[in-house]
Amino acid sequence: MLGYTLGVHNGKEFIPVFVAEDMVGHKLGEFSPSTKFVRHGGKIQRGLEQKTEGAQAVKTAAEIKKPAGK
Repeated sequence: MLGYTLGVHNGKEFIPVFVAEDMVGHKLGEFSPSTKFVRHGGKIQRGLEQKTEGAQAVKTAAEIKKPAGK
């Protein structure tokens, strides 16, 4: 069954799982996530995430403007 793509049901829908050699010995359900992760927090957590994303965007913009060293 190596190299096949199987549809594994996660309780709601079938998810295609490609069977590779390192999957031998495991059950197929291990490769089909059944729950959707919902972030914890709320308004405070979202605010913190936006600040960190903004800081990273400024950092990458500064790296792009910097000339390449010779």
